[in-house]
Amino acid sequence: MSAGHDHAAPSHGRAFAVAVGVNLAFSAIEATYGVISGSLALIADAGHNLSDVLGLLLAWGASVLAARPASQRRTYGFRKAGILGALGSALLLLVGIGGMAWEAFGRILHPAPVQGLTVMVVAGIGVLVNAGTAALFMAGQRSDINIRGAFLHLAADAAVSVGVVIAGALIFYTGWLIIDPVMSLIVALVILVGTWSLLRESLDLAMDAVPKEIDLGEVRGFLEGLAEVREVHDLHVWPLSTTETALSVHLVLNPEADLEQGLDLAVRLQDLLHDRFEIAHTTVQVERDSAKDCRLR
Repeated sequence: MSAGHDHAAPSHGRAFAVAVGVNLAFSAIEATYGVISGSLALIADAGHNLSDVLGLLLAWGASVLAARPASQRRTYGFRKAGILGALGSALLLLVGIGGMAWEAFGRILHPAPVQGLTVMVVAGIGVLVNAGTAALFMAGQRSDINIRGAFLHLAADAAVSVGVVIAGALIFYTGWLIIDPVMSLIVALVILVGTWSLLRESLDLAMDAVPKEIDLGEVRGFLEGLAEVREVHDLHVWPLSTTETALSVHLVLNPEADLEQGLDLAVRLQDLLHDRFEIAHTTVQVERDSAKDCRLR
């Protein structure tokens, strides 16, 4: 017996549209002033902003696909698109980090003049732009890893811009050109730390691992503690999407419980598991004798 609860993810279409438009425009402005000022940190920030636009488009597309209804061919619809979008966002971030580090090492070996004041002003505007657009995804990123990927892209850009402001100020007051590429490396390391958890979690979800917010042992203990249940086996919990979790399980009834009680239990479990563990889709197979009733034994 199975059940599904509709939990449509909130639409973030407007937030994506604003974030893409603002960041695309600022990337062009920042790259232009990066060339004018000779700042690698500013150009790297512009490049990272551009990669974020691609990441936002990827997350936006995944969000739209995930909302599409099921079909005869795809009976779960495109719910996994959000997970793939998060994974793609993490990979884009890693590519951006690699490019930033490569350019920084080259600039350390071959320093170039940098206009510190221009760098400070443009990067300061970047902090406001990226922090503002990141705020659009602040609430959604707590419960949706695809939205978290978009949030991390923008939050990482804000961190990059802060680093560039600091680099510009230090160059302006000290004249030390090496500060520009060194700051780029520091920022790349900070982004790498934040990206690693997104990559690991999105890979786990793509491989149908138990979502991190669910303790499988606790779920098993809850099921084994039911009065009608003698044995629990073939328990599986996996993500249907970035916001929905599914469960399937075989429950062997106690000798005192009849089949009608077992069917009633299966119906009640749909709401019990949803309310206690936020598991939206539950499939329960009730058995009197696992050796006879279960082909998986």
